[in-house]
Amino acid sequence: MNTALDVLLKKALRHIITSVMKKGIHPKYYPQAQVACACGNSFTTGSTQPEIKVEICHACHPFFTGQMKYIDTMGRVEKFQKKQAAAQAKKYVKKTDRQRKKTQAEKAQPTTLKEMIQLQKKKAKLKK
Repeated sequence: MNTALDVLLKKALRHIITSVMKKGIHPKYYPQAQVACACGNSFTTGSTQPEIKVEICHACHPFFTGQMKYIDTMGRVEKFQKKQAAAQAKKYVKKTDRQRKKTQAEKAQPTTLKEMIQLQKKKAKLKK
């Protein structure tokens, strides 16, 4: 349905494109550029490219459809899910527990030369 306003707007746009803009510095404008989505939807728009291919459009985007959908580009979703599974499998240790374990390990180590020599003697006896 071409109304008088649509016709007037198209004429104004054509006038702006042809007369106001400087010659030779702007890319060619395609007022009937075709946009094709991966979901199969296609529509027409104005662009500097005659045809555009997109992965997502208004017909399949979760924001507009309200459906939960993973859009996977080069396995990113699987990579993220793999990281999440690895993080869940790893047991979290509180900082205080780590510090307590560290201090216990430090206490077990000898602090003087005499203690170090005694420890080496005990190890040598155990090996025999």
